[in-house]
Amino acid sequence: MKYGRLFTTLVFSLCFLGTAIAHISITETEDNLQKLIEHFDKKGVDIRPLLEDSRFELMPDIKQKFVRAAERVIEDFEDYQQVLGFDNKVSKLDEFITTYSDELEKAEAEYGIDKEVIVGIIGVESEFGTYAGKYNPFEAYVSMYVVDYRARFALAQLEELLEFTEENGMDVLELKSSYAGAMSYAQFIPYSLNRWWVGNDLYHMPNNIYSVANYLAHFKERVGTIEKAILKYNNSELYQQAVLALAEESKPHFES
Repeated sequence: MKYGRLFTTLVFSLCFLGTAIAHISITETEDNLQKLIEHFDKKGVDIRPLLEDSRFELMPDIKQKFVRAAERVIEDFEDYQQVLGFDNKVSKLDEFITTYSDELEKAEAEYGIDKEVIVGIIGVESEFGTYAGKYNPFEAYVSMYVVDYRARFALAQLEELLEFTEENGMDVLELKSSYAGAMSYAQFIPYSLNRWWVGNDLYHMPNNIYSVANYLAHFKERVGTIEKAILKYNNSELYQQAVLALAEESKPHFES
């Protein structure tokens, strides 16, 4: 194979991380990368230029990032709130609601989702646009696939991601995401972007507001309640509690 730089980096990273990812060998990761290339070749998509791009880097510790997620290691809601920086989010409610009150009202009217819940989602996900992620979604999903962690999910998201960037004329390696590949202030994974995203600009806050409402409306219709719909965003009761708590905190700001 022609990926010397790529695998030199990977070997170094694997050695540094030691037993943390001892479940897979260098040979297996190289084989998996070749399978990934061949998979997209069959679909008429050449991902080699992306893999050979100097900006591309594998994330060999990707599995550990998921394993250490707050929703997995924390049981107490107060501890979870502290990790989220919940009080800081509360302090930013007034500015966000004042700025986007018209869009929030419109989203509520159009999609039938309480504006307070939309606020809760965007606040928990990105602190109202403060954070959009420091990783790259292409790197995240390729890394998941080659280290064989949630590989089928990663492959499906890669297909969705490349479809989205192709249709919207985006450079996939310039995008920012969470380590899970979720993008923008609403933190949509590629599958969700292709189905429930509203608008073209990922970083236009009104698009994020309408997209959250659109997503929740779809799942509320399917599962029956907004509480269950929130779990479709993140299947964690702690996450659900945080969204609903922030939504409750937002109510006085709409009344003032």
